[in-house]
Formats: sequence, structure tokens, C-alpha cells
Amino acid sequence: MIRVLVADDEAMIRAGVRAVLSTDPDIDVVAEAVDGHDAVELVRRHRPAVAVLDIRMPGINGIEAAEIRRTVPATSVIMLTTFGEDDYILQALGGGAAGFLIKSGEPEELITGVRAVAEGAAYLSPKVAARVVAHLAATGTGTLAGRRAAARDRVHSLTAREREVLAYLGSGLSNGQIARRLHVVEGTVKAHVSSILARLGVDNRAAAAVVAHEAGIVPPPMSPQP
Repeated sequence: MIRVLVADDEAMIRAGVRAVLSTDPDIDVVAEAVDGHDAVELVRRHRPAVAVLDIRMPGINGIEAAEIRRTVPATSVIMLTTFGEDDYILQALGGGAAGFLIKSGEPEELITGVRAVAEGAAYLSPKVAARVVAHLAATGTGTLAGRRAAARDRVHSLTAREREVLAYLGSGLSNGQIARRLHVVEGTVKAHVSSILARLGVDNRAAAAVVAHEAGIVPPPMSPQP
């Protein structure tokens, strides 16, 4: 059973998220929080596998609340965002959030994201990934084409197998799922992921997933495997 906490200052959003997650028999929403302070306390109390946080909340916002991973490292964080919050997304990426979903996205995507991060994967909604890539191009140096070329150069420094692992990582697969697709043991994938993070100069899987999307190496969605 995947234990989940939901935090959002809007009761309707919390109810909607709970309703969607309740359709999956393997997911149990164990607590709801109305702000960041509440979220931090409830995560410490309930120790959920996943905390689904609104990226902007009164008091402690979602980005600050994501710091719960320092005290409860077993809890993975998914950020719920809306269009126009690109700067917040970038801050949350640096803060260690494992997943990003658009509030107006498909309900199935919420379940997919929760399952992915609960298994140790990073999950970026395709819409979030596209906006992050575009935002980086608009606010950073160089054009979108230039950033894509730079990302491809970074990826080219990886071995062929590391590029394959990065592509699956960018698709939101966990180490175990990647191992099954590549027919290797999970420890081998874990070693590849560690090498990928070091070679790309990023701190976490979500940031590596952004590079994969920038480089355009993320494969099209595939049918899930257990």
C-alpha cells in the first residue's frame, strides 16, 4: 500500500486529488494538510511514502515544505503546479522534489506520478517538462535550439548504456523497471544512475530528467511493466 499525504490550501483541490487517488486500491491517502506548516507536521507524524504538495501555499509554501525530505528522507515529494509557475518549478527542482504535475492534467497522470515516485523514480508531467525546457531557454543563455544542442552534447558524454538509462529515467521509470527493460540487475542500474548524475553535474533524478527532455532522448510512452 502506498501511503500518501495531500497538501493544498483549497479544499476542492484536496478533495479532487483524494478522489482520484482513491480509485487505485494500492494507494491510501492517510492525511490532508491545508498549508505548508500542517504538511510538515503531518508528514512527520504519518511518514507517508509520497507527499503531494501544492507548489504555492500560505505560510510555508510547497517548495519550503519539500525540505521535509531532510527529516523524513523516505517521503518523496510531488509538486502540483499551474501554468505560469515556472520559476517555482525550477526552485523545487533544486530543492529535491521528485515529481511535477499540472493541476489541470489527466487524473491517470496523478496516479502514474504517485506510483513512480513511490518506487524511487522521478516523474515530470510532459506539459511540465515542455514548460521547463522552454523557460530555461527564455531565461537562460542561448536559444531553445542552442540549449537543446548543449543538452545533447552533455548527453553525448555518457556511455551508450548510460544514455539508454537516462532516456528511461526521463520517462519516469524506477530503477527496478529500467532493470527489467534492460534485462540487468537493479544494482547495475543504480550504479549507472549515480554515474549519470555525476557526469551531467546534477543533484537528483528530476534534474537529470529535465536534461533528457532538453536533449530530446525521452522515448514515447510505453505500456507499463510491473
